[in-house]
Amino acid sequence: MPAPLLLDYHIHSAFSFDGQATIHAICLEAIVQGIPEIGFSEHFDLHPLAPDVGFFQPEAWWQEIEKVRREFAGKLIVRAGIELGEPHRFPDQIRALLASLPFDYAIGSLHYVGEKYMFDKRYLEETPAEEILEAYFTELEALTRAPQFDILGHLDLPVRNTPHLWQTYDPARYEAQIRAVLQNCIHAGLALDVNLAGMRKPYHNINPDPRILRWYAEMGGSRVTLGSDAHSLDQVGGFLPYGLQALQAAGLNSLTRFELRQAQRLPQEA
Repeated sequence: MPAPLLLDYHIHSAFSFDGQATIHAICLEAIVQGIPEIGFSEHFDLHPLAPDVGFFQPEAWWQEIEKVRREFAGKLIVRAGIELGEPHRFPDQIRALLASLPFDYAIGSLHYVGEKYMFDKRYLEETPAEEILEAYFTELEALTRAPQFDILGHLDLPVRNTPHLWQTYDPARYEAQIRAVLQNCIHAGLALDVNLAGMRKPYHNINPDPRILRWYAEMGGSRVTLGSDAHSLDQVGGFLPYGLQALQAAGLNSLTRFELRQAQRLPQEA
């Protein structure tokens, strides 16, 4: 079977509070690597405890997106994405943002469960794994129930952030909850962000776990994107071939691209 082209739809530039590289530099890096299509998905968070509330500047970012699209036309497809933190908790603000610019896609991500931050080492290491993950998947099901976004970000995110979770993680223990999330995604036409950031960590795995990808395929799901979740230049495009292999092993043999929030099956190489 022909292999799909690679894309990297989860990239953060310096327009994200934790991004370290310019949009221009990231585009040049993608061209050097031969990646034909990338998407910038800057953080947009509204949770009162989030460190970046008010950081993202949409108009300035959009001007830079248009600039690189002109400069690299014919060399690189540049998509305008956004990563929305807890979008189900802030529906009116999210609706206004998505109406303000011609985004190509929006990633819905869960970084907070209530006041618990999924990158808080103390919380993740001192709380029983079952308590963390059951609460996380419960909230994730709510997030996917009536989405305003197009792609579900890093489905089992907390696992990659501490050995306390990844050393004992078995998706089958949470299968009913995870399948409910997957069913919501299929019903709503959402794609799964096959997120490769965990490959850079001692976790050395993808999110969602490959077993979850197999469940998704068995349930009839087919929409997936690849994302390095890059926050620096050296991370752009990282582990994309590995992610592609994981998709093919799960029975998912094509990628999904987005343009103006419309999903398209990515053409495959001969």
